[in-house]
Amino acid sequence: MHYEYKTRQTCAQTIRFDLEGNIVSNIRFEGGCNGNLNAISKLLEGASVEDVESKLRGNLCGVRQTSCTDQLAIAVRQAYDDNRISGK
Repeated sequence: MHYEYKTRQTCAQTIRFDLEGNIVSNIRFEGGCNGNLNAISKLLEGASVEDVESKLRGNLCGVRQTSCTDQLAIAVRQAYDDNRISGK
């Protein structure tokens, strides 16, 4: 399934990705540091929700309480949990 997540307190405004079971693919950031976020998207292609979380959750950007990658970890976990609850 395709997901779109509106970020909070980051330069990237939106994160789009696909989730099949617990596997994340087709990650795209709208806004943010294009080169870095494209590289991160490539590195995480086919990663599990748990792998994305373990690598990125809690990663901060400057004085902010979050980052684009932290927001990705939050987004994939939220999508995965929503799927489990709804039975998709």
